[in-house]
Amino acid sequence: MEAVGYLLDGFTVLLNYENLLFALTGVVLGTLVGALPGFGPSAGIAILLPLVFILPPAGGLIMMGAIYYGAMYGNTISAVLLNMPGDAASVMTAIDGNKLTQKGRAGAALGIAAIASFLAGTASVVLLTFVGPALADVAIKFGPAEYFGLMLVGLTAVAGLTGDAPVKGFVTAMLGLLLAMIGLDAVSYQHRLTFGSVNLMSGIGFVPLIVGLFGLAQIFVNLETPPQTTALSAKNFWLRDVWPTAADWRQSWRPILRGTFIGFPVGVLPGAGASIATFLAYAYQKRRSKDPEAMGEGSIEGVAAPEAANNAAATGAFIPMLALGIPGSSTTAILLAAIIMWGMRPGPLLFEQRPDVLWPFVSSMYIGNVLLVIINMALIPVFVALLKGAQNYLNAFIGVFAIVGVYSVNYNSFDVWVMIAFGALGYVLRKLDYPLPPLVLAFVLGPMAEESLRQALAISGGSLAIFVTRPISALLLAIAAGILVVLPTVRWARRRQRAET
Repeated sequence: MEAVGYLLDGFTVLLNYENLLFALTGVVLGTLVGALPGFGPSAGIAILLPLVFILPPAGGLIMMGAIYYGAMYGNTISAVLLNMPGDAASVMTAIDGNKLTQKGRAGAALGIAAIASFLAGTASVVLLTFVGPALADVAIKFGPAEYFGLMLVGLTAVAGLTGDAPVKGFVTAMLGLLLAMIGLDAVSYQHRLTFGSVNLMSGIGFVPLIVGLFGLAQIFVNLETPPQTTALSAKNFWLRDVWPTAADWRQSWRPILRGTFIGFPVGVLPGAGASIATFLAYAYQKRRSKDPEAMGEGSIEGVAAPEAANNAAATGAFIPMLALGIPGSSTTAILLAAIIMWGMRPGPLLFEQRPDVLWPFVSSMYIGNVLLVIINMALIPVFVALLKGAQNYLNAFIGVFAIVGVYSVNYNSFDVWVMIAFGALGYVLRKLDYPLPPLVLAFVLGPMAEESLRQALAISGGSLAIFVTRPISALLLAIAAGILVVLPTVRWARRRQRAET
């Protein structure tokens, strides 16, 4: 009841017209920046951060939260329409979302993404309000052994992303792990696969890799395909085409629930991030789907599950940031730095010391989700119409934005050449029917798994017993073993039984 009282006080502050204007402005600016190829939520907040510091702490935090939500959905726009995810959390949405665009159902894909984001985001804010402190106590018990178990569960999700060609999927996963090794070793600082290049000492950048594999490779595919076959449906596009059909709802409501309850607890874990949540939600949904073969070919389930997990994890990431002072993602790390610059100290006492700032921020998440779904559902026809009208020039626009987005991350022309190289690699892999998601999954989770493994072994003096004597770590390892061994065996037995009958 105390939380409810604080929440109502937060709504009282939020409903001031200035704070509502801050929230509205943040949603619009975040969406526009997030929709640019190569820009993720962290880049969007970093770019717009100077604009926020001129505001009072409560208003500035409300606007930053709105930018965060807006940029996340903006990423979905570029992932669905252009097959160019801005960060790892949008990769899984791009798989089915862009296939739906090619089938003339871009509006349905963006519509269900907006609704899934709204439902999952709102449910997660309720959880944040009432169970956040308890989850923070659980999250703080995660050590290197537990994180290694979590990363291993994420890596075993490759088994659910390989489709009908598991060997090809595992080949691209191994390639992703190999690419993740490039750079300086995190412990010994030895050069690994740098071949004497100074530019490779910091490793392969995620933005050049992702923009090249998905965005630039898509341009190469488009260039060899007649424009009329890659365009959207030629029919007039209206707001009714955005709202999901009854069949879409029947296919989506369970994935939205699953994505929410997978994404939120994963987001609470410091450093886990929304990317792991979306990979797990997609892989789990594919296992539970009545038509798993359709996922990856333009299934509405493949959009609903990762989008729900993405927003749920993004909200969950605020718990360790606010309650423990530990950022749960790169984006919340920027938010944490801003909170500190406003003179506040994140930690267990933050809500007690500054309720005048924190509870309006929590309240703004409710309003921000409402504003996000209203504005973007209204603008989806505009986005799709722009894509249809500019199809003759689209490849050039995507190429320019890709180069600008990649270069602006580090202001290094080497990143642009890396993007071009991965664009060629992505094109070749597509032509040979090698799946790209396992490569991205391994590239993202590999370094985190290696770091956690080495830290755990350092703590235990080299003993592997630490992974089975700690209950949470042992449970996660058992889940990973089940995914790799038990589930495939059960599926094989069921297929054999059906064949015999």
